[in-house]
Order: sequence, then structure tokens, then C-alpha cells
Amino acid sequence: MVSSSVKDVAALARVSIGTVSNVLNRPEIVSPETVERVTLAMEKLSYVRNEAARQLRVGHSHALGLITLSGGNPFFTEVTTAAEDEAATVGYSVIAGNSDEKKDRESGYLTLFEELRVRGILISPVGNVIPRLRRMRDRGIPAVLVDRMSKDMSFSSVSVDDVAGGSLAVSHLIESGRRRIAFVGGPSEIRQVSDRLLGARQAAAAHPGVTLEVITLAALTVQEGKRAGEALVERPADARPDAIFAANDLLAIGLLQALYMQGRIAIPDEIALVGYDDILFASASVVPLTSVRQPSRLIGETAVQILLEEADDPTLEPRQILYQPELVVRASSS
Repeated sequence: MVSSSVKDVAALARVSIGTVSNVLNRPEIVSPETVERVTLAMEKLSYVRNEAARQLRVGHSHALGLITLSGGNPFFTEVTTAAEDEAATVGYSVIAGNSDEKKDRESGYLTLFEELRVRGILISPVGNVIPRLRRMRDRGIPAVLVDRMSKDMSFSSVSVDDVAGGSLAVSHLIESGRRRIAFVGGPSEIRQVSDRLLGARQAAAAHPGVTLEVITLAALTVQEGKRAGEALVERPADARPDAIFAANDLLAIGLLQALYMQGRIAIPDEIALVGYDDILFASASVVPLTSVRQPSRLIGETAVQILLEEADDPTLEPRQILYQPELVVRASSS
């Protein structure tokens, strides 16, 4: 079957080729009657727009690329949904990829998005991608960092003050009477993890007699949290911490499964537990989880707004949007 062309649509609708082009690209300048006539002609001819050809003409697609750290983390799911909703209000779509905390996978998505000529990129990076993002920006593809701040301020970012969040969590545990606190997180090269640990250390250092043990894991998953919890269960009771601050809620849920469900360790009587992100499952877990809340929807929406502004005006100075976290206290620590 031979595919229809713009010329065929124009002939059937009895309009010029330029009018068909306007209906496809700038329908607001065409009368509603003409738009309807052209649309009906497209349907009759089963016309399919050649998006690749259009991208070559205008230099970019009507899509944004988004790379998150973990597709299994509900926090990033909420950020992605908010970004999609915000982009849709101005006629853009979002192509989302999950790096799974792997640098090579992250690199592959950046290559794909460049080949697709996306309008811009939202990224929560694993490693140092700034040099590559600079090269892409020079070729007309701007980027905004999500849930991480640019160290040299050369790119806009939308993030949460994770140092303050770590301090909030540990200060709460100390105020609850805990003195042997463990931080469970990793990998340390993820900036959010290292910032949360820094805040935890600052809070512990401000209180003489408080110790902070650091337990580093390979990933921020339920499975890794469960593994850490099982190791703690094997310790003698007097060698265990009396409180745990987990770097995210997935780790905290895994810890809760191992400590409470398998080890029969009372939460919070024997060990208090605080997570991070305040995902939906935090309040619904077997022991409702105290967590540091991030404004996930606001992060996704704001990142899209800034990215599209910079795509339209490359001369804009980078902006660093830093939201403050909020501690949500539930049964796991009180």
C-alpha cells in the first residue's frame, strides 16, 4: 500500500500544501472549518505524519528525555508522572528511561535522546555527566538536573536539601532518646546518599554521646535493605543500634521486613526506624514508617518548566531550585 502524502491531503481537502502544514504545526492560525476539513482528509487517506522528516526541518522533536536513578522507586515514578503531566500542558511528551544506577545504561539513554533530537533532558545522574551535558547543550539540547544540584552551578537543578533531610531524621531519633544510630545507604557515589549521610553526621556530632555507624550497601532497594536487616538480626542485642536512618524508604521497608517480620525485633521499642522520600507504601507498611518527605510532584513540574524556558532562550542563567524536606512522624520511631 502506497502511503499518502501532504500533497494528497491538500488535494482531497481542496486547500494548499501550506495550509495542511499549518494545520499540522500551527493549527491556531487556521480557521476551525479548515482544520476539520483537513483532518477528515487525513483520516480518509490514513495519512501518517513523517515525524523524522519534521525533526530534521525544525532541529528537534516535541519530546523531552528523562533519566531517573531507579524505575522501582515510587519517588521517581511520581516525579516522572508530574513531568509528563506538566509537559502535556504545552504539547510535549516525555520519553522516560531508568539508569538503574548504572553509568553505562545512563550513557546509552543520553545517546538515544541525542539521536531522537529531544527538546531537552531531565536527568538524575549516577556519575559525572556534566562534561557530556555541556557538549549536548552546545548542540542545542539543554538539560536540567533532577533531585541533584549542579556542583559548579553550570546547569539548572531542581532538588531537595538532602543535608537538611539527613539532619532532620537523625535529630528526631536523638530527641526520641536514641544514642546508637546506624545510617544504612549506598552507593556513596550517589550524591543524594552522600548528602543525607552528611546531614546525619552533622546532627550526631552536635550531641555528645551519640554514635553513628555507617552501613554501606550496593543499591537502594528493598532487597539490599532486607540483607542489611538480616545481618543486624544476627548480632547480639547489645551490639545492635537502637535506631536506623535508611537512605530511602525502599531500604527502610526491607529493613522492616527483616527486623520485625523475620527477626521479631520490636519496632520502635528496640530499634526505631526512619526512611526517606515518604512514598505511598511508607504509611501503609506493617509498622507505619516515619519518613523524610520530598515534594516529588513539585520537583517534576518545576524541572519541566525550567527546561522548556531554557530551550526557548539558551541565554538564561542556570537556576538552582532547592526545596526543603519535611519530617513525617509515624509509628516506626515514636
